Amino acid sequence: MGKVICGITISADGYAAGPNQTEERPFGDDGGNGRGEGLHAWMFATPEENPAEIAQMTAAKAFIMGRNMFGPVRGPWDREWNGWWGDNPPYHAPVFVLTHHARETVRMDGGTTYTFVTDGIESALAQAREAAGDGEIAVMGGATTVNQYLAAGLIDELRLHIAPITIGAGSRLFEGVPPLKLEQVSVRGATAVTHVTYRVLK
Repeated sequence: MGKVICGITISADGYAAGPNQTEERPFGDDGGNGRGEGLHAWMFATPEENPAEIAQMTAAKAFIMGRNMFGPVRGPWDREWNGWWGDNPPYHAPVFVLTHHARETVRMDGGTTYTFVTDGIESALAQAREAAGDGEIAVMGGATTVNQYLAAGLIDELRLHIAPITIGAGSRLFEGVPPLKLEQVSVRGATAVTHVTYRVLK
């Protein structure tokens, strides 16, 4: 089986997004424009410094994300929403979206399919494993979803992209997660980020 990995950008104080997230400000009160400008400067302002890490973000054979990462629609699906990424999302693979509200699978351009999973994180992982074969499965986020998988002992490798900002409140990585033993695999600094990879010891 392929590894279950998580690649997520966090602030220096551990937040993947600020409080008060809305459709107009998907990263909430993040100390900037609410669109993750500071958090994700490494991807969008200085991509030339981080090509390997950017490519790695979408290299898995299947993906899992929480509904809050998928979009701002809450409760029953009262409008058609197919993610933040347009008609041709960057995944080009099956994406399993955790939700409490059933919805038919959505097929996008470029090979991305969104399957909406209503029966929990283990079911989403089982479906992702079947879709990925021997390839990696990426738990994308947000932090609440990653924390559920960490707490359940289901993540093999953490790839943290630590931005040199603090946010102070919001969705925090490791919130509610029991103590973990981590083995550092690699670390690399760039202008707007420090990339740290940990193996999660079982």
